[in-house]
Parts: sequence; C-alpha cells; structure tokens
Amino acid sequence: MVSQDFGREKRLLTPRQFKAVFDSPSAKVPGKNVLLLARQNDLDHPRLGLVIGKKSVKLSVERNRLKRVIRTSFRLNQDSLAGWDIVVVARKGIADQENAELAQHFGKLWKRLARNKQTVESPPPVGKSDGHHA
Repeated sequence: MVSQDFGREKRLLTPRQFKAVFDSPSAKVPGKNVLLLARQNDLDHPRLGLVIGKKSVKLSVERNRLKRVIRTSFRLNQDSLAGWDIVVVARKGIADQENAELAQHFGKLWKRLARNKQTVESPPPVGKSDGHHA
C-alpha cells in the first residue's frame, strides 16, 4: 500500500518534468473541461502536475479550490496510478463544477487512466496468432 501522502516526490516540480509529459504522453484521457496527459515514469509512485491557468480559471480562490480537490482525489487514487507522471490541464468551465462533482469526475478519470496502464504495459505477445490481425 502506497502511503496516502502527497510529498514532493509525488509532484512534478520542474518545467522539464512537465515538458516530458507534454511532449510524449503515453496516454491522454479527456474529461469534462479537463485533459489528463500521462507518461510512464518508471517509479513506484505516480507524480502529479497541475496546469490551471488564469485564462481558464480567473479567480485564485477557484484555482486553489480546484488544486485542492484534484490533489485530494489523486492522493486517494494513487495506488492504481503508480508509474505515471500525470499532468492535469484545466479548461474553461471546470470551476463551474462543485467539489463533489469534481471529485467524482476525477475518480472516473483516474480509473480510465489506470486501465490505460495495463494496455501500455502488457502488449500482446508477438507472433502468436489469436485471430486478430493488425
């Protein structure tokens, strides 16, 4: 069980770390007013970066609320997200959602991302004929 904290090691901290995810995401999960970009990080824990610009969310209180809700949701779901670097890109309109709605929405997005992980990690064996042709 991964610890439920959200320490420095769970965050994307440098522009380089963000850029790596933006430049070559291995998974994209679009949601309502939000986009999740993720890339494998070869670590035993996930890392989260948030991009919530003033353009999409004008008020700082709203930006801070969103960050808080998203981080909490991430913390609670991080067990299933190990090995991902995730950047959450907020879009206009995301601040219109209530906390409960956001938390629920992110719960679903993390699950979709976790499902992605299995497909990326275990490609089907090559050369075995299983009736599917590329």
